[in-house]
Amino acid sequence: MRLTLCLIAFAMLAACESSVEVEVPDGGFADAIFLGAKIVTMDPDMPSAEAVAIRGDTIALVGDRDPVMALAGPDTRVEELGDRALIPGLIDTHGHFGFTARLLNLANLSPPPVGPVNTIDDLVGLLRDHIAANEIPPGTWVMGYGYDDSLLEELRHPTRDDLDLASTDHPIGIMHVSGHLAVANSAALAALNINAESSDPPGGIIRRRSGSQEPNGVFEETAAYAVMGQLATGKPDDLELQIRDAARYYASFGITTAQEASVGPDDIAFFKSISAKKALPIDIAAYPVVNQYPLAAIDALQSEPDYSGGYRVAGVKFSLDGSPQGRTAWLTKPYLQGPTGADANYVAYPTINPETYKSAVAVSIENGVPILAHANGDAAIDLMMDGIDAALEQHAAADHRSVIIHAQLMRADQLDRAKQLGVVPSFFSAHPFFWGDWHRISFGDERALDISPTRWAIDRDVPFTIHNDSPVVPPDMMRLLWATVNRKTRSGFVLGDAQRISAHQALHAMTLAAAWQYFEEARKGSITAGKQADLVILDRDPISADPDTLKDINILETIARGITVFESITSKSSNE
Repeated sequence: MRLTLCLIAFAMLAACESSVEVEVPDGGFADAIFLGAKIVTMDPDMPSAEAVAIRGDTIALVGDRDPVMALAGPDTRVEELGDRALIPGLIDTHGHFGFTARLLNLANLSPPPVGPVNTIDDLVGLLRDHIAANEIPPGTWVMGYGYDDSLLEELRHPTRDDLDLASTDHPIGIMHVSGHLAVANSAALAALNINAESSDPPGGIIRRRSGSQEPNGVFEETAAYAVMGQLATGKPDDLELQIRDAARYYASFGITTAQEASVGPDDIAFFKSISAKKALPIDIAAYPVVNQYPLAAIDALQSEPDYSGGYRVAGVKFSLDGSPQGRTAWLTKPYLQGPTGADANYVAYPTINPETYKSAVAVSIENGVPILAHANGDAAIDLMMDGIDAALEQHAAADHRSVIIHAQLMRADQLDRAKQLGVVPSFFSAHPFFWGDWHRISFGDERALDISPTRWAIDRDVPFTIHNDSPVVPPDMMRLLWATVNRKTRSGFVLGDAQRISAHQALHAMTLAAAWQYFEEARKGSITAGKQADLVILDRDPISADPDTLKDINILETIARGITVFESITSKSSNE
């Protein structure tokens, strides 16, 4: 009898519950609601919130708990964050997404903490192992990436002779960590038909064996393109798989918008074809490199305001000089210590004819096409702004937002000029950790301590962003946050205490300021109702965390356009 009464009571309760009508709000129920005390909106009008609702690919409501919970329906995911934090999707303001995709399956020759190579013997052995493990047939190209002469025990670049020890049956090409130099073995030089009679290309150098014109295997800047061009080979189906894998790789670092700089027409066509077939997991903004384009081709280029399948052409890119870690950044004053064999007055060189750049920039400004210009050294930064200045005199553009990519050796007076011209520096502020100790040797402390001068930019109210430049370093946004805030080198030296900024300021440079750089601040960069539902769940709040632990914050979940595109295996346990 007791059992019968219980069953009757349960049936009556179920009938009562099923008769209750839930009022559907305008626009429908939310797909997901996030509740917690550590929601970092980055919205200056609502810096914090108790709850966030998303519907489809849009943030539906942000604010207090009760009104947001009014959007909860029977199928709504309701997530109590607890000690976890919710932040806007992170935006990659400069990098090479497609290049990163191509490298994921190659030999990783990077030094710790990115890879295992400390010596040239390590590098040679790893290439041998890579050939054996992948059963690469003789005559097939073997590619590696990430070697760093500044961190090799020998403190020099590998040469063709070193790479010949890995194989003489395979053409071998390896890319310097900066992406501005490459090394080829003897078989690769033969395959590329590069020999003692080969001349240096404009904007590049083929290094030679001492006392002869015979190439030693090391290529600088535009000369390295012949070797790195081998990365572009491969089957379309394989490349599509690599691109989609790379999108998930970026998402594992909290990135919901990535940059594909330095692409060509074939790359653009390929990305558009695969994104039309199936949308990319995250948004990719592309910038074709136009250094070698004729003006007529630049005149025909147009940026696209909207993404299609997660892809758009967002502007154009110029490359004006090399890299500071490769000692090819173009300076106004000599290096304290330049490359082997350089004279005391060595300042490096531009990688484009300055007049060609100025003419091309004028065309871009006239057409309203956004500009990125790679400029590491202060001489290159001067050229970048000279071109913008001259272009604006011909074609007024109040809000062009032209970007200096890297801007590492930017002087204080150049920041003043950037503000006047409306130019945006995007600092490669991961550099203090990865190469800060090397920069002290190359430039001396007077210049090295002010590399990536984020504090100077804040003091002058100059909008700026920060980036990793993947694959130069991994797209690890929490390490970037840590490096920008702490500026600690590998040895633990603080590379310019006066340039440190807060975690909130650095996070702003990766979210709302980053969206502004892309002209996307109306739809990205903050947790604001009406914006795209790009969100990241972290295991703790980066704003209140100990600054020295920022690099250890875990990405638990990344949501792009309302869809979870990455979830850590620890995410569920973090919620228990």
